[in-house]
Amino acid sequence: MSPSLILVLCWALLANLLAMLPSRDNHWTRAYVLIALGIPLLGFVTYQNGPFVGLLAFAAGASMLRWPLRFLAAWLRRRLGRGV
Repeated sequence: MSPSLILVLCWALLANLLAMLPSRDNHWTRAYVLIALGIPLLGFVTYQNGPFVGLLAFAAGASMLRWPLRFLAAWLRRRLGRGV
């Protein structure tokens, strides 16, 4: 297994552990940290293992960080004038 995939598995384990801990801000600070760590890691996975594995890693990360992605999609819809 490549080092990038080991790091992705560690990132996923960290995300799950952080989700289990109580938070006063509904885990948003932790989500920002996970996003900041995940973006370069996603590039590293794609570089080492190819675009298909990179897409799988992106899907795994997106499933864990679905609320920030939903808010981003809603914000983009408002900015483009297509949503409420």
